[in-house]
Amino acid sequence: MTPNDSSAHTFQVDLRGLVDLLSHHLYSSPRVYLRELLQNAVDAITARQQLDPAAPAAITVTAGDEFSVSDTGVGLTEADVHTFLATIGRSSKRTPDGALDAGQLADARAEFIGQFGIGLLACFVVADEITVRTRSARTPDAPVIEWRGRSDGRYTITTLPASARREPGTTVTLTPRADAEEWTSTGRVTELARHYGSLLRHRVTVVDAAGRSTQINRTPAPWARRYDNPAARREALTAHCRDTFDFTPLDTIDLDLPLVGLSGVAYVLPEAVPPSRRAGHRVHLKGMLLSDQADELLPEWAFFVRCVVDAERLRPTASREALYADETLAAVREALGLRIRDWLTGLSASDPGLLHRFLAVHHLAVKSLARHDDQLLKMLLPWLPFETTDGNVTLDEFARAHPVILVTRTVEEFRQVAPIAGAAGLGVVNGGYTYDRDLVHRLPEIRTGTTVADLDPATVTAHLDNVDPATELAAAAFLAAAREVLGRFDCDVALRTFHPSSAPALLLDDREARHERTRTQLADQADGLWADILGSLGSSAPRAQLVLNHLNPLVRRAAAIRHPELATTTVEALYGQALLLTRRPLKASESALLNRSFLALLDHAMLGHEPTTPHREP
Repeated sequence: MTPNDSSAHTFQVDLRGLVDLLSHHLYSSPRVYLRELLQNAVDAITARQQLDPAAPAAITVTAGDEFSVSDTGVGLTEADVHTFLATIGRSSKRTPDGALDAGQLADARAEFIGQFGIGLLACFVVADEITVRTRSARTPDAPVIEWRGRSDGRYTITTLPASARREPGTTVTLTPRADAEEWTSTGRVTELARHYGSLLRHRVTVVDAAGRSTQINRTPAPWARRYDNPAARREALTAHCRDTFDFTPLDTIDLDLPLVGLSGVAYVLPEAVPPSRRAGHRVHLKGMLLSDQADELLPEWAFFVRCVVDAERLRPTASREALYADETLAAVREALGLRIRDWLTGLSASDPGLLHRFLAVHHLAVKSLARHDDQLLKMLLPWLPFETTDGNVTLDEFARAHPVILVTRTVEEFRQVAPIAGAAGLGVVNGGYTYDRDLVHRLPEIRTGTTVADLDPATVTAHLDNVDPATELAAAAFLAAAREVLGRFDCDVALRTFHPSSAPALLLDDREARHERTRTQLADQADGLWADILGSLGSSAPRAQLVLNHLNPLVRRAAAIRHPELATTTVEALYGQALLLTRRPLKASESALLNRSFLALLDHAMLGHEPTTPHREP
């Protein structure tokens, strides 16, 4: 074909259908067009440097009404153009004879990012016509070939004079559709180029309509650069974290897996986050951003870090917007988890202060991991904070003061008994939070001489002193009235003395007892087969117990009340106050009791303050 000769052809696929597939089903957003063009440019430069390592390596993106991406890559011959731009999906990463065996194919995929044909056609998401002007670097006198394709499936190939492009390389030009002009504006192009290409190994420059240029990447990656000292490196990585994730990290963890060509850094979050929140790790393949939401990169327990990595041999999905879930990814996830775990275990020896700060924020993540990692459990369990009757302290500190540690099953039980147990010198840990009860029970594996047992109401009752018989007899009438009032709530009443004296009453009840009472009530209300089933699940319903503290002045005055209505109201108020201290959800009948007792006491208090002279209307 002589210069300026041209011929018309059609694609070997239904291009309109393919463009619809790309824009509506394969890619998440039109913005990927720039990523695909950058990938093609990087691959072209990689191919040229295999021929000539000293070849220039630059990518120039020109924004505006006539958008273009130029590279100094290997370029295409006319045969290449027919092969790679007319047959969709064929890879340009082939041997000179067009064949690749299995080993060569694996090596080629390790060197290149994408496929030229599919990548170029992604541009039809924002444009109806694409022009490719290219000159091959494989032969010194290679002609300039222009390929012009339209979204209706037609394309032309024209041979141009050598003056049309003096150096090898490729320029892709497109004119955006009216509804897609935003995607080629200078601001959006610069933003997308930085987003996708900030870690590319070749210089990438964005040029605006006025000819001003901006370099959008700096190589090598921040974690791979040379610094004068560790402090300078730490400062640079901190700045990178702020720019990338908008937080100042608690610490940084280097990630390096040479077998898959992976390097990067994990930034430790400075504040707690829910385990269910998406991690948002950034994964680059050969410098090109693949995903900024790659939550599959790390184990689920590592939700306290955010990662930026660049890898050579991880496999992308068809859309190149996520990682393909295969054995390699599973092995990488496990290896990166070990890196983070090693950092965590090393803190106990290298930086105890940082470990304390980390555990104060991320103890839930460590507890989750320690349940399944015996080595980490032995190393970090004594450092972990727990809610106890001595406050929020580490288990090591708590065990020194309490050789016998009692653990509640629920948060409600802990709140019920904590004031009484603390005053009695009992060491109780709140086991109601996630993982806590299981971990505390494993403490004797690490600390010899420590005993751990579940707390039951009998243990607390044993530390409550009986009142003398005369006191019990004097309060008999009040106690009888109290038992009658609270009987409908399946609650018994007892009079004891215990500290602190400021606590008027203690409600001893647990979740299992409440569930059993609920089952019994349902069995009483049901009939037929359902009643028989519920009846077979248990025998007698356990009762709660309201323990009144005779050391409390209010209780002593209440025990001497002889007025039946006032005694009933007082009992209901004491029971309601004890219920509130448990902080558990109240049933409708309990809420009604609280409201009734409050209004009755308010009415009784106002009786003694009524005006002696009735008010008369004028």
